[in-house]
Amino acid sequence: MVDEARRERGLEMLKKVYAGDVVAPPEGSAFVDTMLAQLFAEVWTRDVLSMRDKRLLLLGIIAEKGEPMTFGIQVKAAIKNGELTPAEARETLLMIAQYAGYPRAAALVAIIEQMIAEVEKEQAGKG
Repeated sequence: MVDEARRERGLEMLKKVYAGDVVAPPEGSAFVDTMLAQLFAEVWTRDVLSMRDKRLLLLGIIAEKGEPMTFGIQVKAAIKNGELTPAEARETLLMIAQYAGYPRAAALVAIIEQMIAEVEKEQAGKG
């Protein structure tokens, strides 16, 4: 059983990390409860690395793993949270191509552009 305070702290950080775009996971799953209590309540809340630093690390790892959907979620959250500009998000592809390979980076070009367009549309709707 996960400490309720840690779970709640993790849930708040989950909302912050994903700019409110990720639906809160249901209670009662050992996997979800552990993820919230450890990853989000303990790792993401640490202040040694900035949120931007953590996001850049995560983008590189996800790109190398070949997970375009997850990469898109991370890029969108980074832009919405002000951690990356659209230009910086695009720039990540140059590093990814060199270290993870051109096929991995090429697969992410459209994902980045889609996420930028979604954020711009959301922001235009708020204006």
